[in-house]
Amino acid sequence: MQEENITRLQYGDKELILIGTAHVSKRSAEQVKEVIDAEQPDSICIELDAQRYQSVTENSKWKETDIFKVIKEKKSSLLLMNLAISSFQNRLADQFGIKPGQEMIQGIESAKETGAELVLADRNIQVTFSRIWGNIGLWGKVQLLSSVFFSIFSKETISEEDLEKMKSQDTLSAVMDDFTKAFPRLKTPLIDERDQYLAQKIKEAPGKKIVAVLGAAHIPGITKEIHNEHDLEKLSEVPPKSKWPKIIGWAIPLIIIGIIAYTFIANPAAGIDQTISWILWNGTLAAIGATIAFGHPLAILTAFVAAPISSLNPLVAAGWFSGLTQASIRKPNIGDFETLSKDVFTVKGFWDNKVTRVLLVVVLTNLGSSLGTFIGGADVIRLFFENI
Repeated sequence: MQEENITRLQYGDKELILIGTAHVSKRSAEQVKEVIDAEQPDSICIELDAQRYQSVTENSKWKETDIFKVIKEKKSSLLLMNLAISSFQNRLADQFGIKPGQEMIQGIESAKETGAELVLADRNIQVTFSRIWGNIGLWGKVQLLSSVFFSIFSKETISEEDLEKMKSQDTLSAVMDDFTKAFPRLKTPLIDERDQYLAQKIKEAPGKKIVAVLGAAHIPGITKEIHNEHDLEKLSEVPPKSKWPKIIGWAIPLIIIGIIAYTFIANPAAGIDQTISWILWNGTLAAIGATIAFGHPLAILTAFVAAPISSLNPLVAAGWFSGLTQASIRKPNIGDFETLSKDVFTVKGFWDNKVTRVLLVVVLTNLGSSLGTFIGGADVIRLFFENI
């Protein structure tokens, strides 16, 4: 058996065998099976967390998941990133006939065949992205969301050179590669911290002989960190959210309400004009957004009604209500997400996909409502100074 891409380490009385795989290589899956069959380890560690493991092993169940349940369980960010990665992987599959992640599936199957303990060694993907999100600032967040959005709908083909490059990266790193170049400090939560987490999980795996199936990009870092102790709880902490967005989010509507209330007391007619202006600007622009998204008439009406109210409450958004209405009329499921990367290649597919339509309704309603809040708020202030 070839030792290429295999790193052997000794940690106390444990033998650690690290297989540096390429997530886009058929040969990697074959090598995983060969190594495990030959070594017969006590434990097999794979570079997956519980949520990604579930999506791999319960694929048909995941397809039937209710999107509203996903949102209520606050897994929407995970779903968005999975969508970006899925789109990225589907382009690879279509272009090169490769099934990404097969080596992890092989590790799972080999654990069942040999009776080895299966260890999910990677950090929760939501924790990783939460730590990224808290480390990039406002402008970085705008760039990240744009990067994710365009990666979902990108038609760009991947060159042979890019494919070879990805053979030394894990999937998350490949998707985020350009962004980490723009924000070098992201290497810490995306790569370095995960190296530490993976190293700790591998050496804590039960038994004397452990095989770990890992993206090749993590091997140098894990080799370096394996003899250091790492606090998994600390590495899994989600950074506290800044209070300023919440303060600003509440301050703006309170100011608007205060101005309108004061105007009503001093000049009721002007107060009525302010109220009408607020409702029309918010409602109309939100409804226009839903209309551009080809939303159902009831979703458009919902956007008009919800926007003036939701703009005064930072805890809710008009797009949530219009999107909920759209999804209730034409309910999407996770199966629609899986076809999204192909559907968006055509205009017809883009508009027909139920998930895409809901996302468009939500995003464009919110965009219209935000614009309406800005213009409507400015008009409220104008009327205040003209009539008081």
